[in-house]
Amino acid sequence: MSGHERAPTPATTPATAAAAEAGTGFAGAPPALRLAGISKNFGGVDALVDVDFEVAPGEIHCLAGENGSGKSTLIKIVSGVYQPNPGGTIEFGGRRYEGLTPGAARRLGVQVIWQDLALFPHLSVAENIAFERNLGLWPRPSRRREMRRTARAMLGRLGFELDLDQPVQSLSIANRQVVAICRALVAEATIVFMDEPTASLTQSETRALLAVVRRLSEAGIAVVFVSHRLVELIEIAERITVLRDSRRVGVFEAGRITHHRLAELMTARALDTTVHARDRAGEEVSLEVRGLGRHGEYEDVSGRLHRGEVLGLTGLLGAGRTEFALSLFGMTRPDAGEIRLDGARLVLGSNRDAIAAGIAYVSEDRLTLGLVQAQSIADNVTVTVIERLRRLRWFIDAERKARTVGDWVRGLSIRIGTPEDPVTTLSGGNQQRVVLAKWLATTPRVLILDSPTVGVDVGARAAIFEIVRDLAERGMAILLISDEVPEVYHNADRILHMRGGRIVGEYRPGETSLETLEEAVYG
Repeated sequence: MSGHERAPTPATTPATAAAAEAGTGFAGAPPALRLAGISKNFGGVDALVDVDFEVAPGEIHCLAGENGSGKSTLIKIVSGVYQPNPGGTIEFGGRRYEGLTPGAARRLGVQVIWQDLALFPHLSVAENIAFERNLGLWPRPSRRREMRRTARAMLGRLGFELDLDQPVQSLSIANRQVVAICRALVAEATIVFMDEPTASLTQSETRALLAVVRRLSEAGIAVVFVSHRLVELIEIAERITVLRDSRRVGVFEAGRITHHRLAELMTARALDTTVHARDRAGEEVSLEVRGLGRHGEYEDVSGRLHRGEVLGLTGLLGAGRTEFALSLFGMTRPDAGEIRLDGARLVLGSNRDAIAAGIAYVSEDRLTLGLVQAQSIADNVTVTVIERLRRLRWFIDAERKARTVGDWVRGLSIRIGTPEDPVTTLSGGNQQRVVLAKWLATTPRVLILDSPTVGVDVGARAAIFEIVRDLAERGMAILLISDEVPEVYHNADRILHMRGGRIVGEYRPGETSLETLEEAVYG
């Protein structure tokens, strides 16, 4: 501990002593973590209001709620990043603590694996896993050998084998998750918070990760699991705490609640499970591909996208969906076949050619490819049409820019403070609407949406798909790519199934059941 860091103060009261003696939680042990009456506000805005939360040793407990419900604030209070308002109680193992700092929380066994994982991309697997144990120490051969032994032991504990010398940046997202979990084990975690750990994983990778989570549970480590995939929460959790509007709605046994009911509790409204499919076969063909292929990525892809149609493209990650979309947007060149737009053959040398032709692409990687993180909301909305806003050669017409931004903020119901606020101040759902605004400003004829709801909560998802359906009604042709089968089933007019770079099936929602489609994709 550094001389500047204040240690947490244990404050045992008769109540907490009695609780510890009697035992709460599982197997007669006091809770690994208990929060009571926790509140937090920022500048008069309530982030948490009188929230209680409890997780037992070895329990897998899910924390559910829309973006802005208070989940991240709660995690940051437990990990010592934020101090709660006076009056609340924080207990670890039945002992009360005050004045938590990040270092003190880590020593109490709190580890947080954020969605971005916070790994060092250029360091090796071994260096990332053993990082905390070697922090501040001079490198030397014996320590490097110890680092490798530590990494190998932690991987073995989870049943994994990875190349210890491989840079983390070259690993799949799933294997990076494993490295992050191993680093938490090295730090002797007793409570692990996992923020959206499966957002970018395939179905098989998700199953493997959930198996790892169960291993942590069997070892007595409490896991607090945060995810927008509600079916997944119910599968993995023992209990689920729901937050809404900064308050706790309640705690529910996972085995006694459906994902539809969970969505209602999170949003205070019924979940729309309507099948919105329409027959658009009689409409003009906006986009057509004939025998399109790119070596090692996809092959012999043919199909038509009609005016006003939402065409779903689903399949597991690695099926070639994104690679195919990148060729449609001019980012890569196909080796075979042709693309036709409104009946005319289209040759794309770059994404600029695609934009000029009327094709827009919303990437699955919103944070690094969809938004300019350092820029304002206004700059992100107008970045694709900046040339149209020039008044003179070197000057932007500020009035036209403000009018453009205002129109899209209102049109897509984007919740912002001011247009000049950093785009990073927005929730995931509102960030995705900014990305949509950016591309809709180009007035495209064809809109490609690649996993548009990754990291977006259930309420924001519904709002995004309302926008998508409205755009289709106005005549826009939309290609909706997702590995979440219910998402395409409820929102697409037709669905193509891609596996191994090929289209292996075509389905019409309503004529085919959701269960049949899920079996085809996931089976």
